[in-house]
Amino acid sequence: MKFTKASPLRGEITIPGDKSISHRSVMFGSIAKGTTEISHFLQGADCLSTISCFQKMGIQIENNGNTVVVHGNGLRGLKKPETILDCGNSGTTTRLISGILAAQDFDVTLTGDESIRKRPMKRIMEPLSMMGADLKSINENGCAPLAITGKKLHGIHYTSQVASAQVKSGILLAGLYAEGETKVTEPYVSRNHSEIMLKYFGANVKTEGTTACITPAEELYGNKITVPGDISSAAFFIAAGLMIPGSEILIKNVGINPTRDGILHVCRDMGADITLLGENTDSGEPTADILVKSGSLHGTVIEGAIIPTLIDELPVIAAMACLAEGETIIKDAAELKVKESNRIEVMVHNLSAMGADIRSTEDGMIIRGGNPLHGAVIDSRLDHRIAMTFAVTGLCAEGETEILGAECVNISYPGFFKDLEELYK
Repeated sequence: MKFTKASPLRGEITIPGDKSISHRSVMFGSIAKGTTEISHFLQGADCLSTISCFQKMGIQIENNGNTVVVHGNGLRGLKKPETILDCGNSGTTTRLISGILAAQDFDVTLTGDESIRKRPMKRIMEPLSMMGADLKSINENGCAPLAITGKKLHGIHYTSQVASAQVKSGILLAGLYAEGETKVTEPYVSRNHSEIMLKYFGANVKTEGTTACITPAEELYGNKITVPGDISSAAFFIAAGLMIPGSEILIKNVGINPTRDGILHVCRDMGADITLLGENTDSGEPTADILVKSGSLHGTVIEGAIIPTLIDELPVIAAMACLAEGETIIKDAAELKVKESNRIEVMVHNLSAMGADIRSTEDGMIIRGGNPLHGAVIDSRLDHRIAMTFAVTGLCAEGETEILGAECVNISYPGFFKDLEELYK
């Protein structure tokens, strides 16, 4: 894909459903009793990997596009798959499903694409093993493929070194089947979609501070779910609206869960003109329309407890910082190194190629804004968030920006380039 400097962006956009919530709705619906009807489901490759895995374990799932219907077989209703379960590019699928599979009465092998086979799985293998699970890294490198032999589990109180919703959720899902109480304490609160939805399906989940607690469930029960728009996808339109002079964009029905809305706080810290309209919690998750108007931005410091609430948005925030006055410092974000790519290294390399004043640190980046950007050839490393970040950045740069491997946006937002183009036609 190639991009050149754009005229002001104007219009309304409705973004696809939240990826995290779409994954969980299929998983929880599959182990619940009865039917779960999911509206505004994200038809991205990652979420389709989750559907495929549960279909291979005997769950009937009707994918009608915007609506997905899951015919759950109950907590003990999964069947041994006849083939290896392929999680594709999805870390969420791999880590969450491990918690469910650890407690089944069959054995299974989990794998994924080249990226997944490099991502760290010890962070979920270790706590699940402490619960009595039998998980092995087949290549003995702490990564997928994983061989999982179902076992009887017991509850633990696990203190996680990282604030990771995937780790927390994998442990809580195992806790549904475990004897006694299971607790997870994090250094900071990570996104809490699992806790909200598990409760909605009938599980006994409590949270206190940075600790989430679950007790074993007799059964979960199917439900209706309306998936809000994904704030991680909205982030690219928020950034575009702020970075391209004269722009005004209304982004409809976006999830603004406080464990995910860090980008809104950072944008306001940078002086952005952002207004939330029509806030409501009808779907169980807070949502709003987001009105974005361009204006001058200034640097800020991003660190500490806010990092888990915007970890996926940090690439596009780094791009925004290049056009802001003054210095922006991102720290406490070493987790960026173990995403679909090493996002610190990739962002510094590509933004430098566009003329930005940016350098990496051990756990983040330092960006001195104000340098004009110019087009470059960008290697996305097949990382969807990198490809979308540089599509937006290319609209602010002089000359032509070419993104290699741009098709990877299908992982989370298949219609992204078309939706972006509609705003600057």
